[in-house]
Amino acid sequence: MSSYLDVSEQLEKELSPEPVMGPAVGSVALHGGLIAALVLYGVLSGLFHHNFWGNQGAGGAMQVSLVSNALPLPADQPVNKNVLTTETPSQAPAPPAPKEAQKVDQTAIPIPGKQVKPKEKTTPKTQQHQPTPPQNKAAYGEQSGTVIPRAMSPQAASNGPTSVGDGDFASRFGYYVEAINRKMAENWYKSDVDQRTPRGARVFLIFTIHKDGSPSDVQLDRSSGSPTLDISCERGVQRVDTFGTLPPTYNQNSLKVSYYCEY
Repeated sequence: MSSYLDVSEQLEKELSPEPVMGPAVGSVALHGGLIAALVLYGVLSGLFHHNFWGNQGAGGAMQVSLVSNALPLPADQPVNKNVLTTETPSQAPAPPAPKEAQKVDQTAIPIPGKQVKPKEKTTPKTQQHQPTPPQNKAAYGEQSGTVIPRAMSPQAASNGPTSVGDGDFASRFGYYVEAINRKMAENWYKSDVDQRTPRGARVFLIFTIHKDGSPSDVQLDRSSGSPTLDISCERGVQRVDTFGTLPPTYNQNSLKVSYYCEY
């Protein structure tokens, strides 16, 4: 029976909760006392410094000198009575003073071997042509009229060795003038000319081309001095059957032509 009670008491002790408050309070008190002891030790040993306002020494006195309340004002400037002064001064800067020429000592002894720089001669600047200012008026009758020929005399138009009496024909029908040159070059035989004829000799002929292009009225206008050259050139015109029909827009029935053969 007693053993049973002992076992039940032991089991009850094991199951009952252990006391906590007592040990915890004791632990807190112990740590608090330890912290307080450390703080006290620090204060006593001078680890923590106190803040003091001002100096610990004896205080001093400040001496102040009083002055008059009146402040000195600037004196009034006298009015400038110079006659050259103006109430509206110019805003432009003053022109620079002319540069003084360097004075040469005439009594100085020249140093041998030292080169003296020659004085530069200043050439006067020529005054440039100033344009005439425009005038706000119309210039009527102040200039002479342009000389233009009122009429032009008809001149023979020349195209190579062929010259046409009608001056307008060569400019309008240049292809026909070229056809005349081509036909004459094909039918004039230079081999018929005497070899003793001087180079550059020319014979001028005049003939008429009709509407159908056939030539006629071959005449010697100016001889070359070589009979063989004159005859060979006339025969060249006679060999041409036709130079081609005259242009349809040409309003004449015939065309007067001057042609030269050159040896």
